[in-house]
Amino acid sequence: MARQYDTLIVNGMVVDGTRMPRRKCDVAIKDGKIARLGRIDPDLADQIIDAEGQIVAPGFVDLHTHYDAQVFWDPYCSMSGWHGVTSVVIGNCGFGFAPVQEAFRERAMLSMTRVEAIPYNALKAGLPWDWISFPEFLQSLDNLPKAVNLRAFLPVGPLLCWVMGFERAKAGEMPTDTEHQEMRRILHEAMDAGAGGWSAQRLQPGSGTSVQNDYDGTPMPTDVMHDATCLQLAEVLAERNDGFIQVTLTKNDGTTKEHVEELAAVSGRPVLYNVILPFSHRPDSHKNGLQWLKDCRERGLPVYGQGLTTDAGFTFSFDEWNLFDEVPEWRTVTMGTPAERLDKIRDPIHRAALRKAQRPHLTLASIESISVAEVFIESSQHYVGQCIGDIAEAEGKHPIDALLDIAVADELQAVFYGVATQTTGDGFRDLMLDPWIIPGVSDGGAHTRFLTAGRYTTDAIIRAARDTEILSLEDVHWKLSALPAHCAGFTDRGTLQPGKAADIVIYNLEQLEILPVEKTFDFPADEWRRVQKAKGYKYVLVNGKVTIKDDNQTQVFSGELLRNPVQT
Repeated sequence: MARQYDTLIVNGMVVDGTRMPRRKCDVAIKDGKIARLGRIDPDLADQIIDAEGQIVAPGFVDLHTHYDAQVFWDPYCSMSGWHGVTSVVIGNCGFGFAPVQEAFRERAMLSMTRVEAIPYNALKAGLPWDWISFPEFLQSLDNLPKAVNLRAFLPVGPLLCWVMGFERAKAGEMPTDTEHQEMRRILHEAMDAGAGGWSAQRLQPGSGTSVQNDYDGTPMPTDVMHDATCLQLAEVLAERNDGFIQVTLTKNDGTTKEHVEELAAVSGRPVLYNVILPFSHRPDSHKNGLQWLKDCRERGLPVYGQGLTTDAGFTFSFDEWNLFDEVPEWRTVTMGTPAERLDKIRDPIHRAALRKAQRPHLTLASIESISVAEVFIESSQHYVGQCIGDIAEAEGKHPIDALLDIAVADELQAVFYGVATQTTGDGFRDLMLDPWIIPGVSDGGAHTRFLTAGRYTTDAIIRAARDTEILSLEDVHWKLSALPAHCAGFTDRGTLQPGKAADIVIYNLEQLEILPVEKTFDFPADEWRRVQKAKGYKYVLVNGKVTIKDDNQTQVFSGELLRNPVQT
């Protein structure tokens, strides 16, 4: 009998991502695509994968990552690739490395060490810089071995600097008509080469949300750009009827929502708004955002919300920590070298200013809830495992002093764990139940010393379907795969249907687990990061090839650069 299929997955429980009921059936794969589902003769396949007792579902689509650098040394784009993600979108928030003139490469790397906390030495050693233009950057990505699929935004930050020059872009000047036309031309060129659209972070100075600043503490170029420029770029997507927009936005004049709506109306394309999150200290804060998204849908505006759905906290030390930047007093003391930071944190004047300052609220639930995770001097060992609030009360100190005294005693090497803002269970439920909230904000590739949110896919399955009854598996897999695929314009993947790409996860629901945080020295220049691995993924297939088996990398690099323009 002639073999019709390359691989046949048998005996699994198929949850196909369409929200149709699960069914026990086989999945046949041919030439990297799903050929057929149903009862299929195993003699027709070259290879059999037995999925008895396993869930068979579409690979996950991660729309918010910063693997622009890491992919050059990590084909799995981990943690995402370890947690069942088969397609990632890079170039988010308007940050990236193309187009970048050769003379500006150093400054581009320095920016990313602060705004996305990627170690400089790893960037310096790991980036090949064999490109200048954005199409050349895509070609460099295409040439890489990859265990996941990649789609790239054109990041607006480098675009502004390329067209206007660094100083004018950083000053927030309005581009001339000629410069706007050149930006439109470059966006067309980038999308002709395969870009998925464009992205920008616009956290306007003074908005109280400027948690991600440039290397020198100043706003990023996109933070000070103009609405008119965004609308010019939105018009390009309308002309092409292609691509989507990712925007992280807070405006000082109170017109944040109106501007997002205008981008959707002008472009006619999906707009992914970052971020909808529940705050533990303001448990209803996210509900206005959900109501706004509902209003947009009722008016026919394709605005989607990226929901922060993982409760991964932050593990950090003050020699590198930068995510209190929303508060100017904190930004001041956490700028500079570790020695400079230490001097400022010791200084009584700075310390007094921190005590009087507004508390940071965008990343951690509270100063008092921070716990001491690790210290390196004997006199501080008794603090390990205690919360700052308890330490402050016991020692009669202000919580700020209790925290920073421990940091200073260890010359800023002491490690703290901060509970994330989005710890409320009701908030997680609300985000998961909303049909048009895309779970995630993995920030994969960024904040690598502090954050392990790349676990969000495994987290969503466990917390929303297995351990609770918030959603069915059918709904969870639709939200993790089909919905983000639709938003990104991936018409060829995201569900298990004939003709779609064979991006597939096969896992044991009861054994699915997120492993503890560990420190790994696997970046270039022996730089380290914190990760959380997954347990329970029997197989992950990317374009029909097994990239993960029994939770381990197979070193099969079947991922592709998804560069062809696609339409929804």
